[in-house]
Amino acid sequence: MKIEQIYTGCLAQGAYYIQSGTEAAVIDPLREIQPYITKAAANGATIKYIFETHFHADFVSGHIDLAKATGATIVYGPLAAPAFAAHIATDGEELKLGDLSIKVLHTPGHTMESACYLLSDKTGKDIALFSGDTLFIGDVGRPDLAQKAAHMTQEELAGTLYDSLRNKILPLADDIIVYPAHGAGSACGKNMSKETTDSLGHQKLTNYALRANMGREEFIREVTRGLMPPPGYFPLNVKMNKEGYENIADVLKQGTQPLGVEAFEVAANETGALLLDTRAPELFAQGFIPNSVNIGIDGSFAPWVGALVPDIHQPILIIADAGREEEVVTRLARVGYDHSIGYLQGGIDAWKQAGKEIDSITSISADELAERLAKDPSLAIADVRKESEYVSEHVSGAENLPLDYINDQVAKLDKNKTYYIHCAGGYRSMIFNSILRARGFDQLIDVKGGFKAMKDSGRFTITDYVCPTTML
Repeated sequence: MKIEQIYTGCLAQGAYYIQSGTEAAVIDPLREIQPYITKAAANGATIKYIFETHFHADFVSGHIDLAKATGATIVYGPLAAPAFAAHIATDGEELKLGDLSIKVLHTPGHTMESACYLLSDKTGKDIALFSGDTLFIGDVGRPDLAQKAAHMTQEELAGTLYDSLRNKILPLADDIIVYPAHGAGSACGKNMSKETTDSLGHQKLTNYALRANMGREEFIREVTRGLMPPPGYFPLNVKMNKEGYENIADVLKQGTQPLGVEAFEVAANETGALLLDTRAPELFAQGFIPNSVNIGIDGSFAPWVGALVPDIHQPILIIADAGREEEVVTRLARVGYDHSIGYLQGGIDAWKQAGKEIDSITSISADELAERLAKDPSLAIADVRKESEYVSEHVSGAENLPLDYINDQVAKLDKNKTYYIHCAGGYRSMIFNSILRARGFDQLIDVKGGFKAMKDSGRFTITDYVCPTTML
């Protein structure tokens, strides 16, 4: 028996590969399917099943392409109604994989079709629970995402989730290993652990939502408290996962077309494409194509694209480090952005060598900001971290303007005023700066190293620390 978690940090997402004998199954695969096919071939196995725990909102699954490529059967839990061929299992149904058995547990609440998959060995002993977005390590799935589809309120869905957890999961043995679909950083929950697996017994002791003495009404209050609006791309990804999407090979072919400087400029002018610069924030600040937006590939790239680019059909032109163009297109496709139309051949150096216009963003160190602040305490400092991060601890006098809701922040800012922008470490502040720069704000100054550098300098007054978990 082989169980392998294939974790993707950018999406905080866990896919799973299971093998028994010459038969394999994949649970919640990512959009790019070749790694699963290669793994099965290397292990002398055939992929028999593709298990989907629900219609995912935060990424586009590779289930359709993987089924076409391998002949594997896509499996959903009860109530799923996809627009493609799939086996809709009944609650309690068992499917054989080599010497193993996989039982379908219908666990509605996060979504109404949500299912967990209980793996048993050849003796019938329960070994693992693939819990999807029903149960996370330290949390449970948020109950507000499927309200429209289910024609239910988030409170009704939370109550349904309570019943699923109490009736289907808590009665299971403590030594079962829980393998969830997400970990810390995912927007599908609010208090997930950095750990990506755990025993069910330990979760019964430590997960706030599984407290033995927690009643239904208390559970509803707890899991619905502190929920932030989901990213705008979530419903669009659900639609793609339920109805189908373009083949990933075609998406990659289109997006990785090299465009010379002149062709790139013409495409930008004629298509209205978003100029997406995926280089490191510090490199972007030194010189970039005017009106381009920086979302660095070496960060939570795909979720931030999804949160900040409202239309998944938006044409995108890519500026990337040499050799990373396909990676960018792939990671865009993971969240449904299939309309990349090419990349700047030769990157920003080619643009500069052609004599094209270059813009830049001023960055200063925390120490330099401290010196300026000592001379003028009225300087405007903007903290673009999440509200929970800001409330937990921030520089005294800084205004919170969360990047997540940047469109709401624009009206609060004066284009003629200088703002010193920071986040936790510099990644989000450059995204914020680039978006506002493209909208005509040219008095923005980035603080290198963000809040961490400011705190470590010892030259700023920091508010008293409040543990984030107390704010849930």
